[in-house]
Parts: sequence; structure tokens; C-alpha cells
Amino acid sequence: MHDIRAIRADPAAFDAALARRGLPPAAEAALAEDGRRRAAQTALEAKQARRNVLAREIGQAKRGGADTAAPEREATALRGEMEGLEAEAAAAERAQTALLEALPNLLDPDVPDGPDETANVVLHQHGEPRSFDFTPRQHFEIGEALGLMDFAAAAKLAGSRFTVLRGALARLERALGQWMLNLHTEEHGYTEMAVPLLVNDAAMYGSGQLPKFAEDSFRTTDGRWLIATSEIPLANLPANEILPESALPLRFTALTPCFRSEAGSAGRDTRGMLRQHQFSKVEMVAVTRPEDSEAENERMTECAERVLTDLGLTWRRVLLSAGDTGFSSARTHDLEVWLPGQGAWREISSCSNCRDFQARRMNARYRPAEGKGTAFVHTLNGSGVAVGRALIAVMETYQAADGAVVVPEVLRPWMGGVERIAA
Repeated sequence: MHDIRAIRADPAAFDAALARRGLPPAAEAALAEDGRRRAAQTALEAKQARRNVLAREIGQAKRGGADTAAPEREATALRGEMEGLEAEAAAAERAQTALLEALPNLLDPDVPDGPDETANVVLHQHGEPRSFDFTPRQHFEIGEALGLMDFAAAAKLAGSRFTVLRGALARLERALGQWMLNLHTEEHGYTEMAVPLLVNDAAMYGSGQLPKFAEDSFRTTDGRWLIATSEIPLANLPANEILPESALPLRFTALTPCFRSEAGSAGRDTRGMLRQHQFSKVEMVAVTRPEDSEAENERMTECAERVLTDLGLTWRRVLLSAGDTGFSSARTHDLEVWLPGQGAWREISSCSNCRDFQARRMNARYRPAEGKGTAFVHTLNGSGVAVGRALIAVMETYQAADGAVVVPEVLRPWMGGVERIAA
């Protein structure tokens, strides 16, 4: 959500910020509704003041035995006018909110301009793609040949974009998630959380999924939503709270299933498990003071990078362009991993600074130790990382000529000492 006071102060700057995202101007429309609301409130206050005067006059007249018919008629008329003004102010506020809640976060100045991912900027790369003395296969070819990845069984149970993993691959996926969770809690200072997989409208709204992206999520028959990421419940933990400054930063992590409808992705990544309706992800969420969020974004990104480095994967950090940055984010680093079977870089983590955008929607504030009043916190989120895509990257990077998959050393304790997964 956007601060209407900032829009009042510099409407041209607000419209210029929207233009960076390819959106038309909106300041004039927002300020028109703001002006309508403020005018109605001003008139309402004036009529309330007049009504208070009349109440005193009527009381005095009654005590003195004087006729009160005229002031009582005026008071009755005022009551009707006030109800109309209250309705007018409420309607203007709803219209203003509906307009602003559909607009994405404003971008940080260093976000590169551009319409889509073609304008993203590679900031640095770790490692070089492995060279093979055989033609590397894609993960689904490896998994099916091992008899441990079954898309036909999944389709029978649930339809397309689901996967059944068996035996050692199921254990490898579990090992990846558990190892990542321990890394973030034991070495990176995150608190492990177990959160609901179903959330209400308020949680979806607070994190920015509603109202604009309802079609991207699954809704249950009782009106709840399956989470697309544990960012949704984690980021909403401080909703409608006033935190002491001493409590910040808050750092949460969770390993959960995630559910996405993949609306609009028809025909994309239809083979394999790159783009699924259900997948596991380790998520990181941080809640900070405004002045700390930029450093926290860097810290969070480095935590995700550590996962990929320790797994021995080749990865790169990318700064997303204006046209590729998500709705709630002011700035996003994507981590892309090299997939030898595909011969392509694929996103495996996004680490975003949302500034106070989500906090305003959630009404999440903190009380500074010095000074008066409260301020909105800043929220950040990052994948630490997507477990299914990490499994894909490990399978393709560590594949052997005989069709086996070598287990990365950091995962072997979680695999009971198994070093190779073979048919």
C-alpha cells in the first residue's frame, strides 16, 4: 500500500515511479478521491460542531421553558446531512483504497529500467558450469531411468504438474530441505517456525497476494487459501502489532509445501518438475527497522547463496529489472543456478526488500526507543531455497555417465551415508 501523504507531497514523482513499471499515471485519481474524502470530513466536522451548539441551545431553552421546535428541526436536518457526509467520506476512502491497493510497490532507484527479464543485470557468478565427457541429461530423464521419478503416477492421482518421488530421490529431497533448515537456524540466526498452510483473506492481502493475484492461488471451499509460499504466514506474524525497537530484527524460516495454480504458464516447463502445483521450499523472512533493510537484503541473499555454494552448484546473482520485479518488492536479487541438462540458467531463489509496502497493508509497526510515535517496519523475504529446484540442480550437476547421481558431501549425513543413487 502507498502513503497518500507522499503522493500529495509529490504526485509527479509517484507517477514517474509507476511509469518505470510500465503503468499509467494514478496520482490524479488517487488525489481526487483523497480530496473528496477530506472535503466530506471537513464538512462533517463543521456540521458536528454546529450540532453541538444546537444541543446546548436546546438544553438551555428547555430549562427556561422556551420553544425548542426550530433548533430541533435544524438538528434533525443536520443528522441526515451528517449521515450523507459519512457515507460520502467512506465511499471516497474505499475508492482510494481500491485504486492504491492494486498498484505495485515503488522501485528502488538502482533497479535497472527495462520491460522484462531481458533487462536484468548479472551482478556476479560463482563457479563455472561443469564440463561432461557425455551428453548430460535433464532431471526427468535421469529420474525416470532410475525408476525413482514417476509423472504418470502423479497424473493419475492429481493431474499435470505433480510428481511422485520414490526411494532415494524422495529421501534426497527430504535431506535437502532438512539440511537447509538447519543451516539457516544454526548458522544464520533464523528462528524455525511451523506455520499454517491455509490462511485467511487478511494474510493474503497483507503480503500482497490479494486482490490482484487471486487467480495464482488455490482457494478452499470454506474461503481459506493454500499458501503459495510460507512468506505469507511468516510476514503476517507482526500484523496489527506495535513491536519494541529492541525486538528487531526478527528473522523467521520455515520448510513448507507450497501450492500455486501456475495461472498463465500454459505450455511452459510442462516436462519434469520445474514448474509444479505443489513443491517444497525453505523460506526466509525478516522484519527490520527501515534503516536496516538494505543491509538485511544483502545478508539474506548471502544466506541463500551459501546454500548453493555448499551444494557445489554453479550459480549467479541477478538484479531484476523494473519489468521483472514482483508486485510487493522494491528490489529483488534472483539467484540462478546452472542446469547442465537444460544448458540454461534457472531461478532458484528470489530475495526481496519490500520496504514498508507490506507493513502498511498489515499495519505492522514498531516503537523507536527514542522519540515519540510509531513507524512502519520493513519486511523482506527470500527463498532459502526452493527444494524441488535444488533437487533438479543436484541431479543434473552430479549425474554420472552410468545414470547414477552422486550425493553432494554435505547431504550424505542426511542420507545415511549414501554416496551414490543408482538403479
